[in-house]
Amino acid sequence: MSNSSSMPQFLLLAFADRRELQLLHFWLFLAISLAALLANGLILSAIACDHHLHTPMGFFLLNLSLTDLGCICTTVPKAMHNSLWNTTTISYMGCAAQLFFFDFFMSAEFPLLTIMCYDRYVAICKPLHYGTLLGSRACAHMAAAAWAAGFLNSLLHTANTFSLPLCQGNALGQFFCETPHILKLSCSHSGYLREIGLIGVGAFLFLMCFVFIVYSYVQIFRAVLRIPSQQGRHKAFSTCLPHLAVVSLFFSTGVFAYLKPPSISSPSLDLVVSVLYVVVPPSVNPLIYSLRNQELKDAIRKMMTTCFLRSNKLHLFFCRTLIVELILGPACLLKLLIVLGGFSFLFVC
Repeated sequence: MSNSSSMPQFLLLAFADRRELQLLHFWLFLAISLAALLANGLILSAIACDHHLHTPMGFFLLNLSLTDLGCICTTVPKAMHNSLWNTTTISYMGCAAQLFFFDFFMSAEFPLLTIMCYDRYVAICKPLHYGTLLGSRACAHMAAAAWAAGFLNSLLHTANTFSLPLCQGNALGQFFCETPHILKLSCSHSGYLREIGLIGVGAFLFLMCFVFIVYSYVQIFRAVLRIPSQQGRHKAFSTCLPHLAVVSLFFSTGVFAYLKPPSISSPSLDLVVSVLYVVVPPSVNPLIYSLRNQELKDAIRKMMTTCFLRSNKLHLFFCRTLIVELILGPACLLKLLIVLGGFSFLFVC
């Protein structure tokens, strides 16, 4: 029987055995992670800097981008490291940390999507009460509740999972640390049942959120279809479609990953499905929201234009200063160094 004191590391599932394919996976994951970081970073910056986006939906979208960044940064870097250095190991404490943060961000994401659905429901079905029901304090409380629920769920799962004695080796059939695959290594019947109970409670809450989303969208569609003008119906639908697409992507990939029939299960298929629900949604969510949100696109375009113009002004200032200092002669070398240092500081900031 093994436990944490005699289990120094776990073995993760490798993407490929051939070195060429391992390097291909590294570059592919690098491109996906950089795209996700850039897209979510642009959304975070645009919402934080543009006062037109300081709305309840903008606030919740900012929180959603944080969960997407967390999911990408928790799982992908270790997979990239293993593919680049041709290894499959992860330390015991590293596995525990990865499991905790992955569960934390994933557990917080669906409540946030539920709250965003409530925002659309109030905006379309109860527009006169929007400012009252979704004030700044109410939004902060709902977002804090989503993060607290994710933290509590992750803490309980991680503490219970890593308190179990492990006696089935240390090879995980997954490219990152995940509760079901760690449970397969356990030999404790009571601990296994405790974890099943926790999963059952989480599944029930997940189902309640899903039922609320379905009910809300039924009411939203009924309200939209009662709008007399076609332009009004189109505008109302366009505000809901990005959220509906994100919910569908999150729900479909997660359900298929955990509830697919055992008859079609295989290591290669499990690996592909895991990538679909761990890597794809955080990378695609920013694109989905930015396609239909004109204010968000305008804010990102404005921010990028401002940064480009500021960079050009800094370069122009640097060149002019350099020419003047060189003309004045070597006596101004100290001033030139000060200018260079100031320019570097401004460019970094």
